[in-house]
Amino acid sequence: MKSVSQDQSFTDSELDRSYDPLTGQWGSFLQARVEEERQDSGPLWGRHHISLACLWLKEPRLTRAAAPEHCLEGTEPRGPDIGMGGASTQRERQSVEPTRTWSNLQPPFKLRKGRFPLLFGSETAGDAMAMSMESDGRMKVEEWQHSYHGDSGIQSGANTVREDDGDYGTSKYTTVTTTTVSSEYPEDLDAQYTLTRAQRVRNAMFPETLAEGTTILSTQTDSTQMTNVQKLAEPSQMLKVAIIHLINYQDDAELATRAVPELTKLLNDEDQVVVSKAALIVNQLTRKEASRRVLMQSPQVVAAVVRAMQNTSDMETARATASILHNLSHQREGLLAIFKSGGIPALVRMLSSPMESVLFYAITTLHNLLLHQEGAKMAVRLADGLQRMVPLLKKSNPKFLAITTDCLQLLSYGNQESKLIILANNGPEGLVHIMRNYNYEKLLWTTSRVLKVLSVCPSNKPAIVEAGGMQALGKHLTGSSQRLMQNCLWTLRNLSDAATKQEGMDGLLQVLVGLLSSDDVNMLTCATGILSNLTCNNAYNKTLVTQGNGVEALIHAVLRAGEKEDVTEPAVCALRHLTSRQQQAETAQHAVRMHYGVPAIVKLLNQPYYWPVIKAVVGLIRNLALCPENQTPLRDAGAIPRLVNLLLKAHQDAQKRGSSNQQTYQDGVRMEEIVEGCTGALHIMARDPVNRGEIANMQTIPLFVQLLYSPVDNVKRVAAGILCELALDKQSADLIDKEGASSPLMELLHSSNEGIATYAAAVLFRISEDKNTDYKKRVSVELTHSLFRHDPAAWERAHNAVPMDAGYAADELDVAYGGYPGDMGMDGMMEPEMLPEEYQPAYDRHQYADQY
Repeated sequence: MKSVSQDQSFTDSELDRSYDPLTGQWGSFLQARVEEERQDSGPLWGRHHISLACLWLKEPRLTRAAAPEHCLEGTEPRGPDIGMGGASTQRERQSVEPTRTWSNLQPPFKLRKGRFPLLFGSETAGDAMAMSMESDGRMKVEEWQHSYHGDSGIQSGANTVREDDGDYGTSKYTTVTTTTVSSEYPEDLDAQYTLTRAQRVRNAMFPETLAEGTTILSTQTDSTQMTNVQKLAEPSQMLKVAIIHLINYQDDAELATRAVPELTKLLNDEDQVVVSKAALIVNQLTRKEASRRVLMQSPQVVAAVVRAMQNTSDMETARATASILHNLSHQREGLLAIFKSGGIPALVRMLSSPMESVLFYAITTLHNLLLHQEGAKMAVRLADGLQRMVPLLKKSNPKFLAITTDCLQLLSYGNQESKLIILANNGPEGLVHIMRNYNYEKLLWTTSRVLKVLSVCPSNKPAIVEAGGMQALGKHLTGSSQRLMQNCLWTLRNLSDAATKQEGMDGLLQVLVGLLSSDDVNMLTCATGILSNLTCNNAYNKTLVTQGNGVEALIHAVLRAGEKEDVTEPAVCALRHLTSRQQQAETAQHAVRMHYGVPAIVKLLNQPYYWPVIKAVVGLIRNLALCPENQTPLRDAGAIPRLVNLLLKAHQDAQKRGSSNQQTYQDGVRMEEIVEGCTGALHIMARDPVNRGEIANMQTIPLFVQLLYSPVDNVKRVAAGILCELALDKQSADLIDKEGASSPLMELLHSSNEGIATYAAAVLFRISEDKNTDYKKRVSVELTHSLFRHDPAAWERAHNAVPMDAGYAADELDVAYGGYPGDMGMDGMMEPEMLPEEYQPAYDRHQYADQY
């Protein structure tokens, strides 16, 4: 060891780099180190002066190091007895100068150059060390110890004395400075040299003020509430974290940029071990955003990963490469890179992997591609993705199944071929199994969306019903989320026309009747549509709904629906089914009247006409009129004039057709059906004498006679039927005869339709009662040869029973309420995260020729 003794001062400008004029503070790092060494080593702390000075000279930005207090002009280091009151007198201890701290020191101060011999040039320090010997150092220390009689007052608190000139100062003493220089660099200095740029910036911006392990007593009394200091510090802490992230981000990006060329070569290596190791490294890089962005911008790397995935038979390599593509698929740039590199066929191939993690990575990556990459759907279909996805429905992981089913929905929506592929791979059975056995809401929701897509496919619909889809979907109509209930209802609505003969629907029907009290229009639309279809030509379901107060609930739904045809039409259709051809039909007819449904139903015949609703209402009025107690309420509600006006308008529209084979449609309804329905309803209402007279007084007989010439057999039948009722009155019978009805009626006697021939015979018989004998004989002979030669009792039945009981044919009263055509709006609306599902399209009836 060599020592150097110097006694030189330096100007204020040499301190600029160590003093911060904004805060008035000296460098905290240098201060802390100097204070620590002073306390541990006393006066022998010179080598740390050197190391700190070197650090200060090399990186002045890292620490704004301040000169230690002992380097100030007029001060001197303490001896071993500093703080013990060594040379201080009793008088000096009584008057203590205020302690001078680091925070209140202000320039100018002058450094003694001997304190930092290396700070201002190596030549001075080298000469000093060459001139001094180790023995001289010990001698100087001893001399310093004996000559020290006071200190600056900063550290020891020595008393100040007043001098002759009036200034305050400390006791006079001899200044001897000793600096010990070590030939070895300290470890902390070496560590500072090896810091990276990011580490130096981090240390400079966020120096820790406490030693590791130091604890501070917290003032926070309530752990649930932040103190004011914590609240004020939160923005600065957030800024600190953000800056650190930026520093790390740049480091990650630089590392990945340098590594990309070499990793590309390694991934293309023939040695599979090398490829596996390289894939692991790339996988690690893709887990950080900065390096991931660098990789996805390199098509060569992505292509090499895809190639490695296709060629490998090693499970670990497959897992690593699948994980890489999964990580890249979180950004659109990564999805595009995967798509352009031919990653979709490789991912589809991975769907057959026995490793669960590989399956997860593959299906999630494909899901991201299907959602956000244009052209991915067709690429997956061409790679036989559906054939590999459908068998995955047998897996038991709910989250995995949720992603798989959503992929099936994305692929099958709007694509009939995909729906048939799902059917060919037993997809409906697997989907119904999920709806029946799982309770994970997201899985049930995604599965119901697939079933909704498939429910509009004529081929998939029966398969879903046969697999128990109606019952499985019905389980989730209560106690489920709103979106799941809505999807299940729409799916049931689409399937219901194929489930009219399905058994075991008791619970579903009860739930549907309960849903009729909902104020949600979508629920009402679905519930009424399902009930309309399930009660079509199914006497058991009709009876069950009637006994479950279904009539009352349907009437209330009609009253609340107002002008919403999507609710009104299926509700009226359901009422029409309940009021005919079942054991409880008469009860249902009475229930409509008892719950004030007649005026509301008749009111639906007002303009503007929505013909599907008109058609349903006309059929319901016909059924209600079968109950004698309903005849007067129907007349009082104005049903007769409304029906006559409808009949006239529909007949006029039907006459506008270009040829006899062309039929006129409005809103998907044939006008001939309206003509038939109105005439049939008037036929039943004409059983009441008062109603019969009112109908005849509206000049309707000429129209009914004209309808006998209609090319439609059903129109002929109902026209002959109402003429048969009106002919009971002598005045009406004469009017019928004057209108020339005998000729067409004679022709209808030879009709192959027994109902038409019977009604025609009855009308002819009644209008011939007042004729002469020759006319009666001619009519009798005609009737005998054409109609009654094989049944002598038929005449009596025609005269009495037939006109009163005949009505629509059995298959004309109940018509299934058709589903939605194609994929129109019902099978793939995304979420708030995908598409809006609130859109409900109007019914398109052009697709169904068997409507009402």
